[in-house]
Amino acid sequence: MPSDHNEKRDEQLTPAEKQAKGFSQQFAMAMELPFVLVAAVAVGGLIGYFLDRWLHTKPVLMLVLGFLGFFGGLRDVLRRLPADDDGKSKH
Repeated sequence: MPSDHNEKRDEQLTPAEKQAKGFSQQFAMAMELPFVLVAAVAVGGLIGYFLDRWLHTKPVLMLVLGFLGFFGGLRDVLRRLPADDDGKSKH
């Protein structure tokens, strides 16, 4: 949660302001999620690349760690999606 989150301030918002706040939060998340996924793949691939150069196992570790980065990034993206009241992610 952001440090400026204030319950009293949220109660004072008009319906239009609440809608705008919700839209801006959704937009910010939509802009952030692709970077999270790409960064996880890039970091995994780079670590694998340098390990491959060090161990002379080209391109095995780069592919393995790239795929692990993809699945880790996908897991992080799914974890960040908002959940319904019953605890399931909205799609």
